[in-house]
Amino acid sequence: MTAQVQNITALHLAAVFLPPLLVMLLFHRWGMGWWELAQALARMVLQLILVGYFLVFIFTTGRWTVVAGVLGVMMAASSWIALRVVEVERRRLFPRAMASVAAGGGSTLLLVVVGVLRLHPWYLPRYVIPLAGMIFAASMNTMSLAAERYRAELARAGDGEGEGEGLRELTARRTALAAALIPRVNSLYAVGLVSLPGMMTGQILSGVSPLVAVRYQIMVMCMVFGASGLSAALFLTLAGPLLSTGAHGGVRPGEGARGAPPQTG
Repeated sequence: MTAQVQNITALHLAAVFLPPLLVMLLFHRWGMGWWELAQALARMVLQLILVGYFLVFIFTTGRWTVVAGVLGVMMAASSWIALRVVEVERRRLFPRAMASVAAGGGSTLLLVVVGVLRLHPWYLPRYVIPLAGMIFAASMNTMSLAAERYRAELARAGDGEGEGEGLRELTARRTALAAALIPRVNSLYAVGLVSLPGMMTGQILSGVSPLVAVRYQIMVMCMVFGASGLSAALFLTLAGPLLSTGAHGGVRPGEGARGAPPQTG
């Protein structure tokens, strides 16, 4: 099955902005913050244009050091963003978050690149960079959800009279990991029935056989789920003592907008 990718001219691309503009018009008519939507849309376009030119440079380079540097920046950025919900301990938690992403996400990426795709050389940026982006983003989101839920569970437990602190933390860790993986598990159930994921859709639109696209999507679903679970579990294990600090007495002041509200019995 062969097909040529349909080119999108700048003029025709402008047509796709009509639905977002209608949404902003509705926000304006209903007295809501439409300007924030406009800024987000403009930022999205600018960021994608810049990353497009950057990827052209990366894809044409033949140096593994450049690819390794990009991967390092991606891991560091995803680790730092994942800690957004625990700002008080953010700097102390960062090395643990970085280690979790590197171990959980990095090992998964290595397995896919070397064991599944068998790339030669291993650092082919056209494959490595997009796959790394999916893996590190998934690990970032799951770690963030796990950290927030872990602290919320400890805050909810309070002093936990009659229950050992170690048991409370173990229960909180189990609950946090299970809750953080809910979006990933839902996606496993829904793929193919409710949604066709972006990578599979893009391959089909570019002319790849649906059967080949299915194999790639299975690879992506497994690597994202595995990297998410491993990274979150490692992070909860490595960072548990720091995450527990200040959580037993309730949620930190100012956390109500991001974390679970303190509960009183």
